[in-house]
Amino acid sequence: MRFMSTVGCSGARWLAPLAMVAMPALARADEPAPTDAQAWAIHGQTTFTVQGTPGFRSPFTGENSLTPHQAQETWDVTLYAGVRPWRGAEIWVNPEIDQGFGLSDTLGVAGFPSAEAYKVGKANPYFKLPRLFLRQTIDLGGDNAKVDAAANQLRGHQRADRLVLTLGKFGVVDVFDTNTYAHDPRGDFLNWSLIDAGSFDYAANAWGFTFGGAAELYKGAWTLRTGLFDLSKVPNQPSLETGFQQYQIVGEVEHRHTIAGHPGAIRLGGFFTRGKLALLRDMIAAHDQTGVMPDNASQRRMNDHGGGYVNVEQEISKTLGVFARASASDGVTEADDFTDIDRSVSVGGALSGQGWGRAADKAGFAGVVNGISRSRQIFLADGGLGTLVGDGKLPHPGDEWIAESWYSFGVLRGVTVTADYQFIVNPAYNRDRGPVHVFGLRLHAGI
Repeated sequence: MRFMSTVGCSGARWLAPLAMVAMPALARADEPAPTDAQAWAIHGQTTFTVQGTPGFRSPFTGENSLTPHQAQETWDVTLYAGVRPWRGAEIWVNPEIDQGFGLSDTLGVAGFPSAEAYKVGKANPYFKLPRLFLRQTIDLGGDNAKVDAAANQLRGHQRADRLVLTLGKFGVVDVFDTNTYAHDPRGDFLNWSLIDAGSFDYAANAWGFTFGGAAELYKGAWTLRTGLFDLSKVPNQPSLETGFQQYQIVGEVEHRHTIAGHPGAIRLGGFFTRGKLALLRDMIAAHDQTGVMPDNASQRRMNDHGGGYVNVEQEISKTLGVFARASASDGVTEADDFTDIDRSVSVGGALSGQGWGRAADKAGFAGVVNGISRSRQIFLADGGLGTLVGDGKLPHPGDEWIAESWYSFGVLRGVTVTADYQFIVNPAYNRDRGPVHVFGLRLHAGI
């Protein structure tokens, strides 16, 4: 999940979002190439997290339940290597080594408390390749601005009006649903449903990445984005489709603005998925006939699934920024590649330590409410298993309420230590469980 770090530390969903960073533009034919444009670059990051929960009310458990009295750790190290093969183009590769597990093997909470934990956990370090992509920028005119070097971004220049094409393997949320204040589990919030819109069931494998392409048209204060992506061959599994036999189409429109001199943005997006997914009504009907909930795989057919989101960010002062998201999906199929959330609303903010004489420090607080459709409630009550949730029964369903707060200490340049706390009410939509306290520590370094 999920979806990384920019140079020195912060970035996007599992790294700097491809769409939030400035893009180097193709120079006009009558202009010389900028002399300070980078031809290549190498950056790196490493992040270690540990989370634990003490005891909580747990009268019964199921296969996907969060269990009390446990602690788990994750660790990863990523290399960002990029080259400019021709003017306006960048090729980036992000080899990575991962290790560790989320709480209860990343199960038991729809808004899972660590986006540094994947659906595939291993005790020993293992290698994966999250990203290998080409980004081509085509200059369409407008003001020329400098682009700073960062992970997955070469230093150079960009035009205000431009077309940006991204092709290869990367994360859908590298381009869509980005947010300055809540999108980077290595630098800000950790909870899955805070760093992304909870109901945005974006195409991905078990690590949060996929094959596909995206186009972004920047024109003045507006950006229009669209993309086509492969689904996983089986929901939430490592293997990806490679020919769009199962696919997702994503669209987003963004408007940037200033209020009293402070920048902000509003993003409106939606997705349409066509893939082998089980309809919840079919699962429920099979259970009613036999008294046994069938395996999801036996009910999978080609079905449609979709939803949308609103994403807002606004700088209030030079030291304070706020954000909000709202999202909803149709709630008629099993979750495809993200998590079991059919509606979600989140709001929060982030503070710079400059206001109290600690310029390298940051702090954040946010809350999110996640909900499910009536069909998903019945499915879980009948003993169904979702992507992350499934307590075996659900006699008293309720919305999942989560609050997260964190404080990041700037230790050295590019090195941070973050204390994180999350309070979860009705984990997995079950009012008979919890509430749950999750305490976390994150160590991050980047160059």
